[in-house]
Amino acid sequence: MMNVTRLSVFSAIAFLISFLLFPVIIKIFKQLKWFDAPGTHKIHSEFVPSMGGVSILVGSFLAFLMSLPLQQWINMKYFFVSVTLMFLIGLRDDVLALTPRQKLFSQFLPVFVLVFLENVMLRSFYGFLGDGGQFPIALSYAITLFTVIIITNAYNLIDGIDGLAGTVGFLAMFFFGVWFYIADLPYLSLIALCFAGALIAFLCFNWQPSSIFMGDTGALTVGLVLSFFAIRFINYNYTLPDDHMAKFQGSICTAICVLIIPMFDTLRVIILRLRSLQSPFHADRKHLHHRLLAIGLSHGGAVIWIAGINIFFVALAVLLRSQSDIVLLPIIVI
Repeated sequence: MMNVTRLSVFSAIAFLISFLLFPVIIKIFKQLKWFDAPGTHKIHSEFVPSMGGVSILVGSFLAFLMSLPLQQWINMKYFFVSVTLMFLIGLRDDVLALTPRQKLFSQFLPVFVLVFLENVMLRSFYGFLGDGGQFPIALSYAITLFTVIIITNAYNLIDGIDGLAGTVGFLAMFFFGVWFYIADLPYLSLIALCFAGALIAFLCFNWQPSSIFMGDTGALTVGLVLSFFAIRFINYNYTLPDDHMAKFQGSICTAICVLIIPMFDTLRVIILRLRSLQSPFHADRKHLHHRLLAIGLSHGGAVIWIAGINIFFVALAVLLRSQSDIVLLPIIVI
């Protein structure tokens, strides 16, 4: 049985492994000249190694190997296969860049594995529009595929300044890790907290001025894991009895609050691009972090502001945990 001490130890192990590995891979990537080059839509002006996701994933997976029983690996095998496939897609894009459409379509394989084989599904409105019963199976698959793709890529799109993706990812992983523990789902808690530990290690090297970027190896992988946790949270939270201490009456809106930064920013940017008759895939400097830099904030200052917004919405969801999605949604939108 996982207790708080064991969870903390394995999260610390993930941190330590990743922390020790980062200087090694930074040196290797510099020797191989695997850099993220400056560009018109990019903030950095120097060649910086990318693929920080390598250390994040290795640190997390080695901590899993030390902590998860074999049966749990078997039970969640398709989750780990899906994460590995997404990591490889990110690796391919970091080494030899894919076009936005190639990258998007290639993601359907790991997402297919996660949804159809790991059986990660959104089955109803979860009380959001009343008790309308479960979706038809085809609609359930379609909505889930769309949700996973959106969350994965929304998280990837916020990886634009030093420290941002790591901070937002850590906050979400920490929330899910704590909630899964309170909800008596210790192995999901362990996985989330190990990723949280590895992300803290990443931030030690990614805070301005960064020594390494997360890259698609990290951003796509972490984004996929966050989509998995968000859907698991919605499903498990909805089935909890009303008097359970982990219960949130608004399952969907609580998940949105946890992921408010990537979800809101991506929606905002897509709307702005479409209004300008541009492709949603068009790279520009319209993201929230770009706006904050434009008013004079440093990378660190922008990250602190954005993290504060994220924490505010999570705190709001916690304070209003007895309210339904119908009540929470207008508050979030306003």
